[in-house]
Amino acid sequence: MPGGEEIVTVAVEGAVGVVTLRAPALTRAAKEQLLAGLRRLAEDDAVRAVLLTGSGRVFCAGQDLGEHAAALDADPARAFDTLELHYHPVVLALAGMPKPVVAAINGTCAGAGISLALACDIRVCAETAKFATAFTGIGLTFDSGLSATLTRAVGSGRASELILLAEPFTAQQALDWGLVGRLADPAEVLTEARAIADRLAAGPTLAYAEAKKAIAAAALPALPDVLVAEHEAQTRLGQTADHKGAVAAFLAKKRPEFHAR
Repeated sequence: MPGGEEIVTVAVEGAVGVVTLRAPALTRAAKEQLLAGLRRLAEDDAVRAVLLTGSGRVFCAGQDLGEHAAALDADPARAFDTLELHYHPVVLALAGMPKPVVAAINGTCAGAGISLALACDIRVCAETAKFATAFTGIGLTFDSGLSATLTRAVGSGRASELILLAEPFTAQQALDWGLVGRLADPAEVLTEARAIADRLAAGPTLAYAEAKKAIAAAALPALPDVLVAEHEAQTRLGQTADHKGAVAAFLAKKRPEFHAR
């Protein structure tokens, strides 16, 4: 980044690695910094738990659509290369982290932001947080593993409603449906999530790592296969007039119209 700007900060505090998303949406630079930070923490034996959070009123609003619109204009067939280059490695770095990962969902969580949260092991959510799957609202399907992780968290029926209707939902609904594990006062969400991370950091790291592997192995299909299938579907949809028109409408703050072409 120009001037070495940090969009994602990584701090090691005791035995906990704290990763903070400083911008609401995910640009290429943010994704690269996030991946580099997660890989660094995975390799640091002194770090025994990881905490992922956002800043201000947003945990993560998903892909930066301005940047995505530019990628569509440049080459619609390559606009979704970011899935393989960035999103897949980030999701796999979280899900495959050889130590527990706690998400402190401090605010708005949408699109790929939900994917990041569900790739973590434990989710603590602010009572005021808002959620939205968002994908079909711009003519797309799931990505970043969400077709698997959301379905496993809330069941196929609820997942169908959340992706097809794309209606926003509350933190309480997220708790009731099993998407998050516990709620906290907005002023306390980071403190509560950090307390859990500290507890895990003092626990049997090797046993936790094996438990994570066992849980992943019990879920079929495997996450890497899901990521590939999602990427192929998003690439097909990314070349439709429906998607390009919906992105332009979103950026212009207009309601998109879909014509199935």
